[in-house]
Amino acid sequence: MRDIPDPAAVGTLLRHVLELLDGDLSRIYEEQGLPEYRPRFSPAVRALLAEGPLSVSDLATAVGVTHSAASQTAAQMARADLVTHTPDPLDARRRLIDLTPKARALLPRIEAEWEATAAAMAELDTELSMPLAELLREVAVAVGRRPFRERVGAVYRGPGSGGPS
Repeated sequence: MRDIPDPAAVGTLLRHVLELLDGDLSRIYEEQGLPEYRPRFSPAVRALLAEGPLSVSDLATAVGVTHSAASQTAAQMARADLVTHTPDPLDARRRLIDLTPKARALLPRIEAEWEATAAAMAELDTELSMPLAELLREVAVAVGRRPFRERVGAVYRGPGSGGPS
């Protein structure tokens, strides 16, 4: 059994769970002959399939990540020859990200893994008190409603105060 981080260290625990899931998916991609493909590429691939070429800003919005995260993912995907960056014909200042022929040729294998992952996640969810994605959405909505910084600030009086009230 793998070591489980201290449950009070929620950030560490979240990263640990993500590393477990993504690590196993990365190994599956390697076993399937896709060593350059990363689990973090899937949301971008889905967005590009659904919407066509997108700017980094539009990709970030479609995927639900920061501009910086979308830019980093697109750069990693470009190094793996999975996306291209081309000038936007309507605005030369913007560059559009699109799937390469290599990425499109890999789609049947990638989509088969997506289906297997969804089935495995459904199985895992039966072992949990509630579906993981549902819980994570609930957390995101609650933190969106009242940021964690505000929650900590309500308890912590600030530097030099001696810590929690």
